[in-house]
Parts: sequence; C-alpha cells; structure tokens
Amino acid sequence: MKAYELQNGTGIEALTIVQRPDPQPDYGQISIRVRATSLNYRDLVVAKGQYGSGVQYPLIPMSDGAGDVVAVGEGVTRIKVGDRVCGIFFQDWIAGGISKEIMKSDLGGSINGMLAEYVVLHQDGVVKVPAHLTYEEAATLSCAAVTAWHGLVSKGNLTAGETVLILGTGGVSIFALQFAKMFGARAIVTSSSDEKLQRVKEMGADEVINYKTHPDWEKKVYELTDRRGVDHVVEVGGAGTLAKSLSAVCYGGKISLIGILTGVTSEINPMPILGKSITVNGIYVGSREMFEAMNKAISQNKIQPVIDKVFKFSEAKEAYQHLKSGAHFGKVVIALN
Repeated sequence: MKAYELQNGTGIEALTIVQRPDPQPDYGQISIRVRATSLNYRDLVVAKGQYGSGVQYPLIPMSDGAGDVVAVGEGVTRIKVGDRVCGIFFQDWIAGGISKEIMKSDLGGSINGMLAEYVVLHQDGVVKVPAHLTYEEAATLSCAAVTAWHGLVSKGNLTAGETVLILGTGGVSIFALQFAKMFGARAIVTSSSDEKLQRVKEMGADEVINYKTHPDWEKKVYELTDRRGVDHVVEVGGAGTLAKSLSAVCYGGKISLIGILTGVTSEINPMPILGKSITVNGIYVGSREMFEAMNKAISQNKIQPVIDKVFKFSEAKEAYQHLKSGAHFGKVVIALN
C-alpha cells in the first residue's frame, strides 16, 4: 500500500510517500480502506517537530480519517466488514476522563495515523459514520467536531438562549457555530475577513466582528450582550486572545480553551477568573462516548460539515500548505479515492 510518512520534524517538506506492506488485523482489530482524511492545525505542529517528545519519526501523520472495513480479526464483535467508520483521535479514550496513559494513544502523534491507503485499528477505536455523510465529510469529525462538542456540550452543558462567542472560522469554530445553532443558542463570530464573516452570517451567526477593524473586540462583545458578556467562549487563539476572552465572558461563564493559534506564552491575570467565577476548561478532543453522542445529534439534525477544499492523495503537501496559509474556511480534506 501507499502511505505518507513524516521522515523527521523539519516541516511539511519532510512528508514523503512510501510503499508499505498492507497491514493485517490481529485479534480484536479491523482493517480499514481509508477513503478520506482531514487536516487539523495540530498536524502542522507535528510536522514541525513541536508536538512533544512522544512523537517518533518516521510517522504516518493525521488523526482524522474515514473509510470502509475490509477485514476483521478474531474476536471482533462491534464492527463488521462493509461498515463505514472513522477512527477516534485517542484510541484508548472510550469513556470517562482523560489520563496520562490515554494521551499516548493519539493517532498521527504518539502512534501512526490515517494518511495511508489502509490502516489497522482496534475495534474499540472506531465509530460508525452517520449515514447521510460522504467519506470526505465524515473524515472531518474525529478531532475538530468532537473538540467543539466536548467544549460546548459535554463540558459546557450548552442550552437554548445562551450566547456563544466563537473565535475564527477554522474547523473547530465552524463546527461550534453549527452546534450552537442546533441547540438554539445565539452565536457571535470573529474573523479578520469580511468575506468569511459574511459566510458565517449565511450559516446563522447572529453577530459578527472583524477583529482587524475592531482590535478591542472584547468591548464590542460586551456591547452586543448589553454589557453582560457571553455564556461560552470557544477559545482557539490561546495566549494572544485569552485575556480578551476573559473580559468578554459573563459572570459564571465558561471558556473552552482549545487552540494555540496565537502562541503559548503570555502572562494572564487570574483576577477575572476569580472575580467573575469563570470556568476555564482545557479541551483536548474527546472520548468515543462523546463522538457517538455527537454523531447521533449530527444524524438527527442532518448536519453537513463544511469543507473548504478537497485535495488528491498525491497533493498532500499542497493540502498542508493550504491549511498553513490560513485561507481556509472550515476543513481541508485529502481524498484517497
């Protein structure tokens, strides 16, 4: 089979296509013909060698992928040949809380990922694909969608009538917008692009803010909420935006700290957290249990993931570069058909 490997952590140019033997399922395992994969910002971090000491190169990258089950090993009962499945991000996170041991089971990081024609996973490490989704759409779910669901629903207990502030228009942010509207929440979205803000308005965003023309966007958020603040913040910026998010959230509000797009180093004043009784949750994807609950909601509400562009398998480097450019709206996908 053909697969991509990151030969080292020197960047996208280290991505190389190689020939490997077709993997065979052992006891409790399944073999998947991968039909599509999707990129996350984390994949750029892994490519640059900045993901931590747990990554061993050469590595098959990417956590997200969907395909067909083509063979099963002995003892497999959850899944059958012909099922359409997605791999879960943390192969060992089935339910309950995260642990140090679970953190070592992340596809495309600590272990080989999905950017290959065939992969073998344990039967417990997959979920079935919602029937109305294409392979390309299903491939977007494992990281970005589960992350948004974990933050807003599993941890955030989002309810109708609440207000959600969503930073940006990448994969996690667009899923967060879709889930917020599905639950009957009010959504405020920020971006530096008026074109992207127009697109989120068409998707149902109630208010939009261009953070280039409104650098003090947290003040604008306060104005839009009658100086109350928002109930939830989907915080994908990290160090450069967290202080503003703390200002924008209401008393007793919740911040889902998800991304590091603006860096990892800053000095944060803890007083707003204490004085406003803010809950700050670190959200690192989620469990299979969350994934399955989310898929039920996606199926019931016929949610369609937003795909910015689909690249061919031979264009994997171009897909990485497109994500790196920041020009995308929603998810960047690589199709293996």
